[in-house]
Amino acid sequence: MDFLFLFLFYLALLVIGVITICICSKIHCLKGLVRGGAQIFSYLIPECVQRALLRLLHYLFHTRNHTFVILHLVLQGMVYTEYTWEIFGLCQELEFSLYYLFLPYLLLIINLVFFALTCVTDPGTVTKENESVFLQVYEFDEVMFPKNVSCSTCDLRKPARSKHCSVCNRCVHRFDHHCVWVNNCIGAWNTRYFLFYLLTLTASAATMAVVSTVFLVRLVMGSDLYLETYIDDLGRSQVVDTVFLVQLTGRAPSPEYAAFPISFSVHTALIPRETPYLFLTFPRIVFLLGFVLVLSFLLGGYLCFALYLAATNQTTNEWYRGDRAWCQHCPHAAQTPSAEPRVYRNAYCRGLWSNLQEIFLPAAAHYERKKK
Repeated sequence: MDFLFLFLFYLALLVIGVITICICSKIHCLKGLVRGGAQIFSYLIPECVQRALLRLLHYLFHTRNHTFVILHLVLQGMVYTEYTWEIFGLCQELEFSLYYLFLPYLLLIINLVFFALTCVTDPGTVTKENESVFLQVYEFDEVMFPKNVSCSTCDLRKPARSKHCSVCNRCVHRFDHHCVWVNNCIGAWNTRYFLFYLLTLTASAATMAVVSTVFLVRLVMGSDLYLETYIDDLGRSQVVDTVFLVQLTGRAPSPEYAAFPISFSVHTALIPRETPYLFLTFPRIVFLLGFVLVLSFLLGGYLCFALYLAATNQTTNEWYRGDRAWCQHCPHAAQTPSAEPRVYRNAYCRGLWSNLQEIFLPAAAHYERKKK
């Protein structure tokens, strides 16, 4: 198969997988289908393998550990090593601006700062000492967050918008979600750091994608390769286009392209004249470009979702539970066939500016600093 087809197929699978997970998490009838599929699949796997997988999954996703933190740093280190080893030097030979080339390193430093802050900052743990403070921050909406509800594990009254995290074994104020990549909950006091971390991570991946793309485009333009023609599998003469160039990254040399001319007038040392394939000279750069492109799309989509939640003053926990809130608390409400379905309304949205101010200047944290 051609490289382009494989890459697009992989990207489509990722996008479909993410969309399917989001839809299944919100639609209850699909949850039953997923559970049924999991049961059928369980009959095909030996029981000992199932137990081992369950123990592994429980350790990775239901206990606090540094596995994903280490994996995150290793992947980031590998990407930046490849960028430094391959792209940085070649781009200098092509006289790229140093400001342009050093931008990913600047984003890396900022990203690591906010990554560390997200990891180590207390997300807003509810304790006996600050319980009364958190109870005054948000009003109880009596739908998703009713009054006088206690956490049986922590033996505390649950403030509005709080939730007990089973992974960290604590109640967290304005709980959003537990993130395995930072080995910490995302709550009232570190959501701002998490958003900056996500923003800089997306920006660094997108910047690398842009630099890699511009580098490859400069090579093509400098070699006048786009002016050449080639003979396709049917014996017809075709003009070189982008699809053809990308497909060459996944093909072994074949006789019909053996006489394919390449002349590079600028910095000829970068591409040997006897090499008939431009991108085959830089396979790791093309692979890096594909990886950071996929990463940019995934992170960009999640960043947009996180910014939407911030702008509307919602948490992931509230967004997930919102559609079920009225059904759980109003079971005897009139549900005639002609009646419109009732949708949960966010009681904490106070306008864009106030919503963002609440995230970047948490009220409870400010109150506690004053108290001290």
